[in-house]
Amino acid sequence: MKVTVVGAGNVGATCANVIAQKELVNEVILVDIKEGTAEGKSLDIWQTSGINNYDTRVKGVTNDYTSTANSEVVVITSGLPRKPGMSRDDLISTNAEIVKSVTENVIKHSPDTILIVVSNPLDVMTYCAYINSKLPSTKVMGMAGILDTARYRAFLADALNCSPKDIQAMLLGGHGDTMVPLPRYTTVSGIPVTELIDNSKLNAIVDRTKKGGGELVALMGTSAWYAPGAAAAQMVESIVKDQKRIFPVCAWLNGEYGQKEIYLGVPVVLGKNGIEKIIELKLNNDEMKLLNDSAKAVKEVMDVLDKLNK
Repeated sequence: MKVTVVGAGNVGATCANVIAQKELVNEVILVDIKEGTAEGKSLDIWQTSGINNYDTRVKGVTNDYTSTANSEVVVITSGLPRKPGMSRDDLISTNAEIVKSVTENVIKHSPDTILIVVSNPLDVMTYCAYINSKLPSTKVMGMAGILDTARYRAFLADALNCSPKDIQAMLLGGHGDTMVPLPRYTTVSGIPVTELIDNSKLNAIVDRTKKGGGELVALMGTSAWYAPGAAAAQMVESIVKDQKRIFPVCAWLNGEYGQKEIYLGVPVVLGKNGIEKIIELKLNNDEMKLLNDSAKAVKEVMDVLDKLNK
């Protein structure tokens, strides 16, 4: 069993490393456009195998998509990272060309694969991969919700001085400032979070979650990589092990939540066939309004991509 990660930058290399250490597949192929980068990082990862006790082979290649043939899952992390002051939307033109090229090369050698897109702007790059792959929408998804809920859970764990393991959370919408965290669906060992923290603190955590990516860009001068890489690897795990875990994932909606022909973050069942079910939560009026606002913002950027393609 083989998984390919395209893009050997920080996110891609982290994702490949996590997949290898968890022994999810027999082989991980790491692809990059820069000569020697994927080969070097793959070699470095493989040299930890005797320390961390795993035997998943990790192979790096430069623009050699023949090595990716028959991959069960392909994770696309290619694209320019955000810089301070740059919005995700600023990246669309350049990254759309990159994602289009990568998708076409991947599908040429793995026509039945499942695509997980991590490139920004996430929702729109997932749409870009979908229209260029010609795959069923159930096989093309974006990684956003797992990362965003992980940040949300981490902030709550700090505020409550508890383990993040005990926190279950859900959020919807686009990846960015318009995401919709759902405190009503957030629990700590089954206890509603609203019983453990006051509204002002909870609202501050929700706001920080929405700006979580920007906070890290401001601190480091570039996008995050440990959490995004691990989040993508968790999606790979659910697919290759057919775990049927329920995760928030950027998925193609065709009527769900009142949205049509849009990629948006919603809870799904993730298994060997990709997105096996989209779960529709019963949102209240305030939550639905926030979701509609988020969808509108995503749709505006999708329209930009459609115009570029004409």
